[in-house]
Formats: sequence, structure tokens, C-alpha cells
Amino acid sequence: MKLKVDSRKVIPGDTFLALRGVDSDGHQYIEKAIENGAIKIIAEEGSYAVETEIVPDTRAYLATYLKDYYHDMLSKLQLIGITGTNGKTTSAFLLHKAFYQVGIKAAYIGTVGFYMDEKVRSLNNTTPDLYELYALFEEAYKQGCKIIVMEVSSQGIAYGRIEGLEFDLAIFTNLTQDHLDFHKSMGNYALAKQQLFKQLKKDGLALINADDSYKEYFLLDQNINVTYGFTNSDYQVIDYQMTNIDTVFTCRYHDELYTFDMSLLGKYNVYNALVTIAALHEYGVSFDKIRSIFPHLSAPVGRMDMVRYQTNTIIVDYAHTPDAIEKILRTVGEVEPEHIYVVFGCTGDRDRLKRPIMMELVTNLADYAIITNDDPHDEDPKQIVADMIDGIEKENFEVILDRPKAIAKGISLLKSHDVLLILGKGHEEFMIVKDKKIPMNDKKIVEDLLKEYQR
Repeated sequence: MKLKVDSRKVIPGDTFLALRGVDSDGHQYIEKAIENGAIKIIAEEGSYAVETEIVPDTRAYLATYLKDYYHDMLSKLQLIGITGTNGKTTSAFLLHKAFYQVGIKAAYIGTVGFYMDEKVRSLNNTTPDLYELYALFEEAYKQGCKIIVMEVSSQGIAYGRIEGLEFDLAIFTNLTQDHLDFHKSMGNYALAKQQLFKQLKKDGLALINADDSYKEYFLLDQNINVTYGFTNSDYQVIDYQMTNIDTVFTCRYHDELYTFDMSLLGKYNVYNALVTIAALHEYGVSFDKIRSIFPHLSAPVGRMDMVRYQTNTIIVDYAHTPDAIEKILRTVGEVEPEHIYVVFGCTGDRDRLKRPIMMELVTNLADYAIITNDDPHDEDPKQIVADMIDGIEKENFEVILDRPKAIAKGISLLKSHDVLLILGKGHEEFMIVKDKKIPMNDKKIVEDLLKEYQR
């Protein structure tokens, strides 16, 4: 049988499976699927004019169906899942690129899209729904990919998007405050991510950040655990030095020291690099080979994305949590610019508790900030700003809700050897206001403004 989960894609002879989603319920589209030619319906309730099968959970049914249908393909693919609050995208993207550099075809699935070395297309979710995931797996498999490196979000796990999958390698980056509007507590947040590590194959490997305070949630007894970090761990960083163009660090493994040079800046990117080093080495790639490819690796678009402007540097970054914002501000501070300016906002309809925390970090670690819109969704932008500045004692900020105008103001502040950080949206191509997606990309705004200034 040909199974479809989107009634619009049903053609005569198909079976339609009614899935309950976050924003919609497939049961509402059963009649449309029948109109389009569905000859069988699989649902959790109801009686219909065609053959009908009622099951307790259509998502569980789908997971089993896909796993059986694609059994042969899955047996020939290696699945690597990376989860954590920050670092998922950069770590997964670097690892996917590194596999190509050492001659192994790998696909990347995550926040910045679907890649097979080069970008294939954008995706709607960091972790796509299960049906779409299998379609991506199949596409990668047909193109000769041996490995899938994918970001696994806590919400993706909660919504069953990896249900039934078994991973060869699971990686934990870190856990810091985010998504508490959804998970309600850090413990719930950690337990959601822990599920990935319960879906390892029997001979699978878990790679854990030994420095993170939530590491015990992921060091499960049934797994083969390998650790990385700056403290006592299997892959341990001994020291690192950063300039304004690169970072050099030394890693100890089995009492041997290995030095790596990369174009990514900062201690937090050393963690991202360690993920790639450890994973490649566990896959049998020599340290010498890994060292040779590292200078050629770069972060994905919208992650520490730098634009030079005279003697100044403009950086576009996705940082949108307190931890990520603090890390990038401290990293920039290490290169000792004359001034640090920040353009940022907070997302609407999300965790309100982190808003004043982010604002306090910015006003304390930067010289001046411009508060602006960042995907307000259905929330009043003025309420978001009010939450951000609640209790803030410093006055080194202003509010310009129009994001392009806020970026223009930030650029106008640059004089000599200054840094402007534009945070929160990174690679994103739209701003979401109520039910509208307004085309907007921070780096393009910067580039267009600089072209105007140079006329």
C-alpha cells in the first residue's frame, strides 16, 4: 500500500493516515483524502465510506510502518543524532562537512536546512516530522550518502519525530535555559533530550560533554559512553589561544597531545570542534587526517557570520538564549575591540523568564544595545520589550522595533576597531509577525546598507 499523511498529496489508490499534530489534526482532512482517491483510512476514531482501520496511536503506527518499509535502507545508513540547547547546528554542520573532507558522503538535517555537502533546500523544523525524515533519508541514500548527521530537538522528540529510529551515535552538547514555556522545568527539558540516548543501537556510542552540569542525564549505564570537554574526559582540551582570525587548541587523548587550528573563534566553538574530532576519531579517522582538514572547515551560515566594515567587524549570529548570548559576548571581548554594540530582541510567545536575563547580560557585557523585534509571533512587541527591561538598572540601550532601522543604527555607531553583534535570527529568511512571514535576513540587510554607504 502507498501511505500518505498529507491529504493534498493523496492520489487514487493511496491509503491515508490521519496524524494528530501540534497545529492540526489529520482526522479533519479524511473526507478530503477520500475525495482525492484514498481507498483506505487509518485513524484513531471514526467510521468512513472506504475501508477503515482504527488504531490506538497513528504516530506509533507510522513509526512501525516506516521502520519496516525502509528496513533495508536503514540497515545501510549510519544515523548520528546531536542534541543540546546550544551548539547543535554548528556541531552537526561541521561534522557533516568533515565527513566529506575525509571522503565519506554524509547528509545534514537541521536548523539551516538539508545538505549533502551543499545545500539542497530549507526545512520547516530543526527535526522534521517522521514521514519527512524518512523521505530525506531515502533521498540521501539514493545519492550515495552513508551517514546522516541530524539535529534532534527536545520538541522534536516530544512530538514523536524520531520515534522508532535507532542511532549509531548520540551526542550531547549542553543544557541551558530555553523552551521552558514548553517543558516547564529544566528537569523535564533534560528528560526529553535523554530519550535520544535511549534510542541507541546496542553497539551504539554516546558522546557526552563532561563539563555540563546535566551530563548525568545522558551517561546511561546501557550505553558505551565517551566524554569530551575541558575537565577530566576522554577527549580533553588542555589549553586554547584565540586571535581575531583563528583559534588554536590542544587536545589530550590517551595521554597523547594533538594541536588543532580552526577559523572558528572562541571557547564555545572549541566544544563544537571537539564533537567533530571525537566523532571522526571514533569512526576510525586518524588525528593527523583530522588536523589536516580543520583549517578548511567553517561554521554554517548565520553562526558567527562576519562582515568587515573598514576597521570594524559586524557579526550576525543565531544566539537567542542567555547562555549563547553570554558566550558570544565574552568571546568577542577576548579580542579587545574598542566598543561592542548589540542589536537583538526576544521571541514572542516563548519563555518570558529569560528576557530580562538576556537583557542584563547584554547591558553588562556590551557598551550599548539596541532592542528590536525578533519574531514577535502573536505577542505585542511592546510587552516583549517591557519584559526585557524589567528591573534593568543600566541605561545603555535604546528601542528601535523596526529591525532594519535598528541594524542601520548599530552600523552608524561603528567608528574604529569596534564590533557590532546582530543576534537572534542568524540564517533565518523571515520575521514571523502573527500569521505572516515577512522576508528579512540580517546579513542581507547589512550587505545592502554597506553598499549604500559605499556609493
